[in-house]
Amino acid sequence: MSLPPVLITGVAGFIGNALALRFLEAGRPVVGLDNVNAYYDVGLKEARLRRLEPFAGYSFERLDLTDGAGLAALFRRHGFQTVIHLAAQAGVRHSLTDPHAYASSNLVGFLNILEACRHGGVAHLLYASSSSVYGAVTAMPFSVHQNVDHPVSLYAATKKANELMAHSYSHLYGLPTTGLRFFTVYGPWGRPDMAMSLFTRAILAGEPIQVFNEGRMRRDFTYIDDIVEGIVALSEKPAAPNPAWSGAAPDPGTSAAPYRVYNIGNNEPVELMRMIALLEEALGRKAETILLPMQPGDVPATYADIEDLTRATGFRPATPLKLGIERFVAWYRSYHGL
Repeated sequence: MSLPPVLITGVAGFIGNALALRFLEAGRPVVGLDNVNAYYDVGLKEARLRRLEPFAGYSFERLDLTDGAGLAALFRRHGFQTVIHLAAQAGVRHSLTDPHAYASSNLVGFLNILEACRHGGVAHLLYASSSSVYGAVTAMPFSVHQNVDHPVSLYAATKKANELMAHSYSHLYGLPTTGLRFFTVYGPWGRPDMAMSLFTRAILAGEPIQVFNEGRMRRDFTYIDDIVEGIVALSEKPAAPNPAWSGAAPDPGTSAAPYRVYNIGNNEPVELMRMIALLEEALGRKAETILLPMQPGDVPATYADIEDLTRATGFRPATPLKLGIERFVAWYRSYHGL
């Protein structure tokens, strides 16, 4: 008996596309959903989608998350058991200039996904949260058992809201939900608005790069393949109630409902200047840096505690930053014909 397809929203995006490819190569059918918006280069999104077209088990739906009726009809047609919701309006800084786009995609859109899962009898919803939910927290490494009630950007607030909304549906309707807090994802086919892509383009063009917080940033850079393996492993483990959970001392990362949240990161924060040095080495060129103060909505450091993920799945990140950057640069040169 053939397995029902996995629904992956945001399939034209960086993580969604890589995840879809991973499932399809393993023989698992995938329905991919995306609105292919113009937040960044549509040509890159279309090139990602073309990677999936050769697979017989793949079908694509161009649909916006705000189309609740369209989502409900899609769920009725396919009878999804596993939904991996990665579509969202991304970007911390953009949320300062276009906040309504975040409310529309990340709040209304997520509610439509929850409703479709509830009425469609979905067995497991996994959804993208973000390391940005840690906000003003400074105790490191960041643990899913810490309270994250002080976001410092609207983007982070929408991701925290997603976790709260998911919990309410887990509690009310028994929908197993798993939140995925991704940490600074990079690699081939990555987003052009992320630092590694921006720096690479500028260095190759002989232009200066802007380095915020005077270069004193630290990030838990996590290679795309490691992110994908973490998602795949968790997709096979629907969230279950924590029998030890108590409202007298509530654990934010678990619940008496079928609800879990996990960090997926490299568990190794790296100075931004170290990342730039590795990028210079891979490109064979030196960067001209302009040191600037911290930007609104940003945080000085991220560092993922992945103990819960490792305990649940055996996950261990496998890609050192140097190797990941070399692979990214090789792809960048090939994709752009350089």
